[in-house]
Amino acid sequence: MRLIALGIFLIMSQAQVWAQASLKRLPIIDMHLHAFPFTAQGPPPVTIGAPYRDWSAQDPKQGGGMGYANQLLKSASMCVNCLTSAPSDDALRDQTIALLDKYNIIGVTSGPMAYVRRWQQQAPDRIIPGVLFTMGDPALTLDSLRHYFQTGAVKVFGELCLQYQGIALSDSVVEPYLKLAEEFDVPVSVHIGTGPPGVAYFGDPKYRARLHSALTAEEAMIRHPKLRVAIAHAGWPLGDDLLATLYAHPQAYVDLGVICYILPRAEFHAYLKRIMDAGFGKRVMFGSDQMVWPGAIAVGIQAIEQAPFLSVAQKRDIFYNNAARFLRLDTALDGRKSVVGGHAIRK
Repeated sequence: MRLIALGIFLIMSQAQVWAQASLKRLPIIDMHLHAFPFTAQGPPPVTIGAPYRDWSAQDPKQGGGMGYANQLLKSASMCVNCLTSAPSDDALRDQTIALLDKYNIIGVTSGPMAYVRRWQQQAPDRIIPGVLFTMGDPALTLDSLRHYFQTGAVKVFGELCLQYQGIALSDSVVEPYLKLAEEFDVPVSVHIGTGPPGVAYFGDPKYRARLHSALTAEEAMIRHPKLRVAIAHAGWPLGDDLLATLYAHPQAYVDLGVICYILPRAEFHAYLKRIMDAGFGKRVMFGSDQMVWPGAIAVGIQAIEQAPFLSVAQKRDIFYNNAARFLRLDTALDGRKSVVGGHAIRK
């Protein structure tokens, strides 16, 4: 009887192990994560809609551009669900990394290099280092970028935040940087699409809506055909331009950063469905665009998991497979592992 009881105990114990293993989440690659100071979006607490209910009108007499900024970032009345920014650098980092662990996420992470390094040191298995780039940054000269690319300190050139400066990826001033990225076979992630509504009036006077067009990347890709290009924010809302770009340039991918959590859910699903229905499901990648609101990661994941038009296979492509292909992650053993920065991620 004791032997039978022991056998039953061992079987039940093994069953519990298998059950726990089955509950472990499959890996996700977040192609658009940021390591920022907690004050990057203004003095905390800063509130953001996840999603917003609507994009309300603003009377210019009511505080001008800053009035609309305050309305977006302070008013809970505009949110279906509101997120509040983290209260300190440590809290922002720790809360974000805890969510990376919870959801089994590897994040392509950009921001000031000191912050990216700090996050990577704390969670080396969770962070793929990128670099947040704006034209004229004295810390990111061609020489310093060459060093980062050569040493592997930067694996992804981006996010390139040129749109806020009124610059397109195809503009001549960007050429030397794209040439360098192509030389070292470093993929590029470029902001093409939504920024804060009204930002030209309260923060970035050169920001223009016409630069939402994915077609602004076309000449750059023609001149640098070996570049892999990720169009951050999927060029929302200019869907026609995005589909034309994806059709003409098979090396172009998109990430769903920020639009997966700030847009009214019906609009996000409609935009994503159009991309999928057009046949580009193998080039859509998950991105959270988590800045100072760690909870945005979970909302973005939920928006994709709950999309009724996506199959299980399509969700896995968006969450993992497409980004693994874009980043050229090595497969090992029986094909059930991918290697990122020397460590394996189980599929």
